[in-house]
Amino acid sequence: MGFDPWDAAFVADPYPAYRELREQGRALWWEATRQWLVPHYADVSALLRDRRLGRTYLHRFSHEEFGRAAPPPEHEPFHVLNGNGLLDLEDPAHARVRRLVSKAFTPRTVERLAPAVDRLARELVGQLLADGGGDLLTVVAEPLPVAVIAELLGVPAEDRALLRPWSADICGMFELRPDEETAQRAVRASVEFSAYLRELIAERRKEPGEDLISGLIAAHDEDGRLSEQEMISTCVLLLNAGHEATVNTTVNGWWTLFRHPEQLAALDREKLSTAVDELMRFDTPLQMFERWVLDDITVGDTVIPRGAEVALLFGSANRDPARFEHPDVLDLARADNPHLSFGAGIHYCLGAPLARRELTASFGALLADGVPPLRLVREPRWRDGYVIRGLDELLVEF
Repeated sequence: MGFDPWDAAFVADPYPAYRELREQGRALWWEATRQWLVPHYADVSALLRDRRLGRTYLHRFSHEEFGRAAPPPEHEPFHVLNGNGLLDLEDPAHARVRRLVSKAFTPRTVERLAPAVDRLARELVGQLLADGGGDLLTVVAEPLPVAVIAELLGVPAEDRALLRPWSADICGMFELRPDEETAQRAVRASVEFSAYLRELIAERRKEPGEDLISGLIAAHDEDGRLSEQEMISTCVLLLNAGHEATVNTTVNGWWTLFRHPEQLAALDREKLSTAVDELMRFDTPLQMFERWVLDDITVGDTVIPRGAEVALLFGSANRDPARFEHPDVLDLARADNPHLSFGAGIHYCLGAPLARRELTASFGALLADGVPPLRLVREPRWRDGYVIRGLDELLVEF
C-alpha cells in the first residue's frame, strides 16, 4: 500500500496512492494508526452524515467503556479546549452551540463583510506588487482570513499577530501520531490562547461591541445557554478552521495553476467561485477527517465494530471517478462539483460561504486588470504534516 502520511513524496502527491486504495476496497485496515481507511466518495459522504459515528464518544461512553485510554493528564488543557468546540461536540450540545454561532455566518453577514474582504485583498495584493513579489503565503494568503475572523470576533488589530502561531501549534495535534514535543506546544498554545480570550471576554462584558464575542456573551447572559469554556473553545475553533482551509486553498491553488498554465490562461474571472471550488476539489486542503464508531457499521463487506476509528479520506473521495468525470483533470469550469472539502452532515463547515468569499476576493485581486501575471520563483516544499496539507512557502514575482 502506497499510503504513507509520513513520507514526503506521498504528501507531495498522494493521489496515485489513493487510486490504489480505491481499487483495493471500501474499508481498509491500516495498522500504523489502527484505523479503517475509507477512500470512496459515496462511503465518505454517507458516513459524514451517519449518526452512528461521532467526533467524540464521551457524550455516550467513558474512555473505559469505549476501550480507549484517557489522554495524559498533562495534555488536559488542549483536550478541554478542543473538546468544547463545535468540531468535537455532538448533539445535543453541538446543535445548541451551532445555533448560537450560526447567526454570525448568515448570507447577510457575509454580504456585509464582502466590501471589507475585497478591500483587504486588494491592499494585500498591492503590497505584494509594490515589493515586486514575495511569499504569497505570508503576504496575502495568511493575513486575509486571519484579519476577517479577528474582525468577526472583535480581536484588536494590535493582537492579531498572536493568533496564527497559536493556531498552528494547536492544529499540530490534528496530525497522525503527534509526538510529545508537538503535544507540549499545543498545550502551551491552548493555555495562552484561552487566557487571552478570557481577558477579551471580560473586556467585552464591560464594553460590548458589534462583534461575535459580544453576541456570545449576550447569549450566555440571557439564559446560560453557553458556558465560558464553550465560548472560548468556539472562538479558537473559528480562528483555526476559519483560516487553515482558506490559507492552504490559496497557496495550493496557485501552485496548481502554475502547473496548469492552459487552465490559468482560460480562467473566466466572472466565474471565480466555480474555479475556487474546483481548486478545492483537485487538491484538498483537509485530506483526512477522523470519526469514532459509536455503533457497529458496515462498509461494503466489512463490519466495523463500535470502538473503532475510521479515517475518511477527503482527498481520495474528491478524486473518485465514480462521482467525478475525469477526476484527475483540473477543469476550472467544472459545474457538477459536490466536493467534500467542507465536510457534510451536522459538522459541515459553518464558515463555508465566508471562506468562498475570501478566496474569490484573493484570487480576483491577483487576477485583476492592471495586475501583471504572477510567475513562480522556485518550486515550493510541502510543510510537514498530512491531515492539514499545505506548502511551506510560495515565492512569486510579477
